[in-house]
Amino acid sequence: MAEAFLIGENMTGGYGKSGPDILHDCTVAVEPGEIAVIVGPNGAGKSTAMKAVFGMLSLRRGAVRLDGEDITALSPQERVRKGMGFVPQNQNIFASMSVEENLEMGAFIREDDIGETMEQVYDLFPILRDKRRQAAGELSGGQRQQVAVGRALMTKPKVLMLDEPTAGVSPIVMDELFDRIIEIARTGLPVLMVEQNARQALAIADKGYVLVQGANAHTGTGKELLADPDVRRSFLGG
Repeated sequence: MAEAFLIGENMTGGYGKSGPDILHDCTVAVEPGEIAVIVGPNGAGKSTAMKAVFGMLSLRRGAVRLDGEDITALSPQERVRKGMGFVPQNQNIFASMSVEENLEMGAFIREDDIGETMEQVYDLFPILRDKRRQAAGELSGGQRQQVAVGRALMTKPKVLMLDEPTAGVSPIVMDELFDRIIEIARTGLPVLMVEQNARQALAIADKGYVLVQGANAHTGTGKELLADPDVRRSFLGG
């Protein structure tokens, strides 16, 4: 079998050099054009798995590979240059800067013309075009998330990683964000996402990973996991 485009394989590790392991042989992967979703109960290690893939946590065992290249030893900054776009759950915008300035900051590693990518972001999130001169901190929660995702897209990443993109937004805004994420994946960009709203996230997922205590408990397509009696009973409320 050909290896996945992005894979965090058999990841074991925790925070700090002497901290306990939070991840235990955890594997997550995503292919071009796919949406892969990591779900599970609180404290399952979902965001930790995402941070491990992005290099914010040192692995004691396992590896991370992007497009066939082993990037396990690279810093988060180096991984961005290799093509990772990462949107953290918190503090993911520059509140005092305008929407447009936030997007420009996303393109800091680029030396080519960013105008076309800016237009693509505005086409994806039309409200940002309308509010491009407004301070990002004045926007609604959903609009701020659009700024954060747009800023990650400005790097022209090879893969987009989203940590709890719908945290704290209304169900209507969540549906809109998920629609945009589907649009992004349809362009061929792989999307790896951690999400608390498990049922809704699995409904749009090509692939799903249910983590429990930092380990893979269930893996399958979104439809398979939604239909799995054990997953439904344990994680989806029956």
